[in-house]
Amino acid sequence: MPFEPLDQFLQRQKKLEQIAALGHDPYPHKFDYTATPAEVVEKYGTRTAAKLDTERVLVRVAGRILTMRLHGKAGFAHIHGQGKRLQIYVKLDVVGEPGFQLFQLLDMGDVIGVAGHLFRTKTNELTIWVEQLTLLTKALLPLPEKWHGLADVELRYRQRYLDLLVSEGVREIFTRRAQIVRELRNFFDARGYIEVETPMMQPLAGGATARPFITHHNTLDINLYLRIATELYLKRLLVGGLDRVYEINRNFRNEGISTQHNPEFTMLEFYQAYSDYRDLMDLSEELLTGLVQQVCGTTQIHYGEHEIDFRRWERLSMREAICRHWPTAAGAAPTGQQLAAAGGPRAAVERYNAWARGGHAEPTASAAKFSDGELTGLLFEAVAEPKLIQPTLLYDYPTDLSPLSKCRPDDPLLAERLEIFIGGLELGNAFSELNDPAEQERRFREQVAHGGEEVPKEVDMDYIRALCHAMPPAAGEGIGIDRLTMLLTDSHSIREVILFPLLRPEARSLAASAGERPDPGDAK
Repeated sequence: MPFEPLDQFLQRQKKLEQIAALGHDPYPHKFDYTATPAEVVEKYGTRTAAKLDTERVLVRVAGRILTMRLHGKAGFAHIHGQGKRLQIYVKLDVVGEPGFQLFQLLDMGDVIGVAGHLFRTKTNELTIWVEQLTLLTKALLPLPEKWHGLADVELRYRQRYLDLLVSEGVREIFTRRAQIVRELRNFFDARGYIEVETPMMQPLAGGATARPFITHHNTLDINLYLRIATELYLKRLLVGGLDRVYEINRNFRNEGISTQHNPEFTMLEFYQAYSDYRDLMDLSEELLTGLVQQVCGTTQIHYGEHEIDFRRWERLSMREAICRHWPTAAGAAPTGQQLAAAGGPRAAVERYNAWARGGHAEPTASAAKFSDGELTGLLFEAVAEPKLIQPTLLYDYPTDLSPLSKCRPDDPLLAERLEIFIGGLELGNAFSELNDPAEQERRFREQVAHGGEEVPKEVDMDYIRALCHAMPPAAGEGIGIDRLTMLLTDSHSIREVILFPLLRPEARSLAASAGERPDPGDAK
């Protein structure tokens, strides 16, 4: 930067005093505008110079100054609003001496209001001929230099307000995210689902396997958990006769951060009585294919180097996926029968790890610590999950990995569970829901006995009581809104699609270099 942040702050503060001395309120309460810059560009962007001269279109527009060019007794600027920029032209003998003095004291980043008429310059740019100029807010700190944007990725996330202003495409990501959520609501509302809200603070952590955040309620003198899932509360509503429910919810998991994980994230979770997981296979394909068509205008999208076609859904069992994507260099792929046999997944993992340790890949966890079902899951994650690029419904998970799902009637080692994979991302998880209270209690107690930070510390007996009042057969599914937005905006970090992702506390030196407002004592 040409100046230190403190110098910039002091210079702009001095201008603020000069503006006030001229009789202008630097922070007025409101501005009556007739259109935003985006609306002006949208409505009049194709009007010719001759037509604008004939019609004399009057406008009142507010926006943030992006650029300024002074030319003696006149000047140009661009103002920005709702993702579009619009040029303005300010002339001394039109706005008068007080108005032009104000214009000369403005800086990039200031928010202004202008009134005037539209015309086109000699270069044919749509422009407002300003007849009245009003300062709406003085910016005491500068925008990133020369509008090159924020080069430091962490600063982009930390100062999202600047990122939205200066980084190409960021506004479009969050506009599309809002559209995704809106279309999801439309889909379920049209099919008779009821949108509900369930507690974010819960006396027990349940509904998923994850380490929770813990807080304390002073009046009741009890510890509470920020929810890791909405599942157990939504299924209580099925018991209560709400046969189709959904919630777009915030969940919290006290776990690691990666390009696909943020401790606070958004899920769509829905439940449908008198259905099973195969019904949700059909529903998921209909939901996501229609959503992509509505949001992207096509069923074919690009994600990184891949072209993804939502007309090409595939359904694979977990064992089939392992067999299909087994690395050829690791020897003959195991068969589905071998993976189904006792000890078969253990033998496959040992063979895969022997090959991987030769420098070819990352080995899975040691086979000695896990059951056959758990090893099948680990093998799938290592061998097949990254290869699932086209829309895939993966089903028949080991029961060991699915404590809330019904088992297949013909094979108790397999659960009626499916997950959605697209672009190498896991987007959703669904079950035929377990509604046998005795079996559910047995599995809960087995989880608690297993121990560890990521499993519940006690059995949710109120949920068991609810099941004793009879929950109808049902299927339920959760879809990650953040990852879905990543896919439909071609974003490759979850932080790109969360407005304010969790970050480490910033160091003082970093804050100063980013142009943070100086401590008041610094200016003395």
